[in-house]
Amino acid sequence: MSSFSRRNALRAAGISIGLPTFASLPKRSVGASETGASISDGPKTQKRRMVCIGNMLGFYPGAFWPSTSTEDAGPDANRLSKGLVERATIPFGQSSRSLSQISNQMTLVSGLDHGLKGGHFAIHAFLSGVRQVDAHTMPMANITVDQFAAQSIPGVTRFPALTIGSESGIHGGCQLSWTRSGTRVPPIPGPQQLFETLFVGTDPKKKQAAAEQIGLQNSILDVVLGNAKDLKRQLNSQDQQKLEEYLTSVRDVEQRLKLRRNWIDVPKPKAPFAAPRNRNMVEDLPLLYDLIVLALQTDSTRIATLEIGGDFNPNDLGIQGGYHALSHHGQRQENIDKLIAIESYQVEQYVRFIQKLDETFDENGSLLDQTAVLFGSGMGNANSHTNSNLPIVVAGGGGRHGRWLDFDERASDRPPLTNLFVSMLQEFGVETDQFANSTGTLRGWA
Repeated sequence: MSSFSRRNALRAAGISIGLPTFASLPKRSVGASETGASISDGPKTQKRRMVCIGNMLGFYPGAFWPSTSTEDAGPDANRLSKGLVERATIPFGQSSRSLSQISNQMTLVSGLDHGLKGGHFAIHAFLSGVRQVDAHTMPMANITVDQFAAQSIPGVTRFPALTIGSESGIHGGCQLSWTRSGTRVPPIPGPQQLFETLFVGTDPKKKQAAAEQIGLQNSILDVVLGNAKDLKRQLNSQDQQKLEEYLTSVRDVEQRLKLRRNWIDVPKPKAPFAAPRNRNMVEDLPLLYDLIVLALQTDSTRIATLEIGGDFNPNDLGIQGGYHALSHHGQRQENIDKLIAIESYQVEQYVRFIQKLDETFDENGSLLDQTAVLFGSGMGNANSHTNSNLPIVVAGGGGRHGRWLDFDERASDRPPLTNLFVSMLQEFGVETDQFANSTGTLRGWA
């Protein structure tokens, strides 16, 4: 097998192990060094979980956001800095009104974004802060927060992370989740496939194929290790240290492959109900949420993402018109009213999901207390194709909620949205103070 095809096989598995640059060697084209993140050591009484939900077309700002401005600091407001007001009362908008049912279990965050432009193309950076076209400029490409968290708990669950979404719609389907090698994670397209993934046993042929794939990846790593050790003799002491760091990352990949192999013969949980059939995204959305709850409850995974929008058809809600077309409402009130109805339904299903997590328990208590659930979009205003002031709601996870963190978009000290991701990763247990273009944790979060 050529080095090119070996590299492709690894990338297809979500593994990238490019060599670092060595000053000792003549300049040549080599891959970038990668750094990983490790889970905090020490016992934990709870299983930390993370769910990220993205909407491809955003929310009409005039109906989603509260009307109170940053400058209007009332008696319930606490000015944490020049550009940040924390509010204890949230005057929800028309489409976000159902969030009032879980107001004490969630935090609304306004005024933040990734500082990106690109309209529909920039929505795919929602969980990464990096557009796919810019991935080559970043040490870990455009890896998303879910995948970053998943690589810190290799082998702990059968599925490191579940990615759910349509394979149709804008740009060819769901592009919410990306690996550290800059490749899209293909989504599970509907409740039927998700149910089969979670509960239907793997036939012997598929088990054998999975074992053979892991064996191939191991043999590729053996070649990589052999080549790297041969290279060591040509390096000075400083570059030898670089190489040792690289070899450590390769050994980490080996360990992850070993842990994946351990799950091949482990039976899946018993199905709690008969297998469903895919209908349409509007009707399937509550069932997808229910299946995510079951995935977390059975500890099949601790991380999941869900993208809404690609094949969400307003006609299945009794609303005439196309979702994409309605999002470009042109300030026509008739279209805005339809859009608000669509978005209200999506928010209501999120609220139902949070309530179900709160009512579902494992040996450590409520799933909601152990699960941080991010809800929002990489689109700020679809009508104007802007990616600023992204709609963000975070519920659960045992954090301090019942508030609105209102950042001033004009403030010079306004942090990037990726700072929130750093805070979420730390709460998940990942030892990191950096994610994409972050500058630290999110001010006012803790």
